[in-house]
Amino acid sequence: MYATLEGRRVRVLLSNAAKRALAARVTPLVAEMELYFSCLIRMRVRFYEADAAPAATTVTDRLSIRFRPVMSQRCDVGEVHGKSPLVDFPIVRRSNVVPHWLSIDNKKGEWVGEFGYKNSDK
Repeated sequence: MYATLEGRRVRVLLSNAAKRALAARVTPLVAEMELYFSCLIRMRVRFYEADAAPAATTVTDRLSIRFRPVMSQRCDVGEVHGKSPLVDFPIVRRSNVVPHWLSIDNKKGEWVGEFGYKNSDK
């Protein structure tokens, strides 16, 4: 399936386990693709309850997605897990860095995801 996010068409791939887990939900899930800029670049998918997340793009009645480029306020390789204070990265043409695909799975009751760009795995 596909969704349009900030002007870019994003392919959304759901595993069978993710489809089952989404179908069992009462409230929508929000998958946030976080692109982290610091002294390294990290891509992470964070999951939120719909009412706790800022505006997102609806994919289905049980799933919404959003994209958030962020940067750390200081460069510390030891803080690779994002514990340093994060601020939104002021990208002028965000559509240029919106991912091309998002893959979501549910493993042992935990949401997991990855995202990438045209020339990467998916």
